[in-house]
This record gives sequence, structure tokens and C-alpha cells, in this order.
Amino acid sequence: MPMSPTVNGPERISFETAAQHATRDIPVFTPEHRVDDVRAALMQQRYACASHIVICTGRRFLGLLRIEDLLGAPADLRLDALMDREAPRVAPGVDQEIAAWRAVCHQESALAVVDADDELIGVIPPHRLLAVLLSEHEEDLTRLGGFIKGTEAARASSEEPVIRRFRHRIPWLLVGLVGALLAADFVGRFEAQLQDKVMLAFFLPGIIYLADAVGTQTETVVVRGLSVGIGMRRMLGRELLVGLAIGLALALVAGPLVWLLWHEADIALCVGLAVFAACGTATLAAMALPWLLSTGSMDPAFGSGPLATVVQDLLSILIYLGIASLLI
Repeated sequence: MPMSPTVNGPERISFETAAQHATRDIPVFTPEHRVDDVRAALMQQRYACASHIVICTGRRFLGLLRIEDLLGAPADLRLDALMDREAPRVAPGVDQEIAAWRAVCHQESALAVVDADDELIGVIPPHRLLAVLLSEHEEDLTRLGGFIKGTEAARASSEEPVIRRFRHRIPWLLVGLVGALLAADFVGRFEAQLQDKVMLAFFLPGIIYLADAVGTQTETVVVRGLSVGIGMRRMLGRELLVGLAIGLALALVAGPLVWLLWHEADIALCVGLAVFAACGTATLAAMALPWLLSTGSMDPAFGSGPLATVVQDLLSILIYLGIASLLI
């Protein structure tokens, strides 16, 4: 007959842990039981999950046996000859996503939950593992899309009334308006240089655009990375190197082209240096702002775009006109 070990789990189970999904209403037998005895016992009792037979000695977990392997086995064979001694198992406090992924990696449709002494807590049945995988998949997709965590929150922000939409978006755009006024003031401070060399103004929009484009690419990567739990340290070095490499490549193209088309070597040098420096600073700004917003429990998908654009534009103007004032 099946054993019915009484397992005392924790009184309070943390949300989204393996123990929360485990059931104790499962068939449990000793390794000495024969196949025909187990099959007869299963016919006499109903379980919450009977996809796997749990093999225990006392309360100590030894392995799992799939029901399909039991049904096709010889009647007089003992369970210890059939059970999977390497069946995956997890501790009660393991995160549900890690638990489900461990079952997938071991090609198992159920997962044993055991304590530090290998005593059985329960088994996560197939339907619970599937629910966890679907839930985590949905969460990852919504976060990769730049939404705040959870489908309900994403749907709420898409269906909210006009007044609320206005309140959520207008503060960041007001920041952009202030940035535009500051940009006009910065350009005005270099009025003498622009009057002396009007051609400098021709390339200002292009430098601002290139910096914004590089920053937007970096910002997209960073927001997506933060949304799925990738730390800033893992992204910082690579993104910074990529931004500098892109800036160098664009500078090596822009500088010679300006010189060939307008025959102004000093302006070509200014444009090349400004493109390189602006792309580097845009990469830094695009990494720093989403991280700061995320650290402050704010949604980086709403705020980092407008704020990063303002910062990048102001820095691009200062860099380009500052270099021009030094070289021309």
C-alpha cells in the first residue's frame, strides 16, 4: 500500500516559490514495492496528481517514476529498478521560474520539492509547471516590450482616460520644452563664432541627429536589459565600447566628406571630432538615465526617451560649438 508521509511545510510560503506550487496529494511508495502492487493500489485511491510515482524511504526522497514507465513494466519488478534516481529536485524557497526551468532542462513534467535533508515537501505537478512557464513568459514579453511589469498594468496604461494619459506624459514633454529653450540659449552664446563662420550652423542638426540615433539604440538595449533583470554592470562596458566605435566610424566618414564637399578643413575637423565625442556622451546618457529612473522605481519606458533626448541634444550643441570655438 502507498505510504502517506506527513510533511510539515512552512506555515507561511513566500509568493512565487516552488513550495507554493507543490502538492502532497501524490502516490508515494517505498523502493521495495513491486509494480503489480503499486498498480493495484493506484486503482483504489484518487490523487491530485498521479503522473509520477514518488519513491521514498520514510520521508527521504529517493526518486521519481513516470506513470507510463510503471504501466509498461513487468509485474514482479521492484520500483528501485525503475525509478529515476537523478530526478530533478528543488528547495522549497526556490523561485518558481528557476524551478520550472530545471524541470525543462531535465525533460521532466513534474518536479520534487525537498528540504535540506532531502525530506519530501511535495511535487509540482505538470499543470502547475505549465502555468508557471506561461506566466513567466507573459511577464518577460511585457517587460521586453517596455511595459511596466504585468499584463494588467500594461493594459491599464493603454486604456486609461485621456486626462490620466495627459498627466503621465506632459511632465516629460515640459522637460523637453525647457531643454529646447536651453538649447537656444546655448547657441546664442556662440553667436560670434557662428557669425564669423556661418557654415558651422549647417552641420549642427546632423550632429544632433546622429547623437540622438546612437543614444536611442543604446537606450532600447538598456531598457530591455533592465526589464529582464540584467544588471547595468553587465551592459556598461560593452555598450560604451560600441558607442565609441560607432562614433569613431561615423567621424571617419563625416570628416572627409565635409572636406571633400565644402573644402573647409577646419570645419571638417570640427565635425569629425564633434560626431565622435557626441556619440560617446550620448551612449553614456542613454545608459545612465534609464538606470536612474529604474532605481527610483519609475518606468524608464516613459521618461528615459524624452529626458535622454534633451540631455543628448544639449551636450551635442555644447560639444560641437565648444570644439569650433577652440579650433576656428
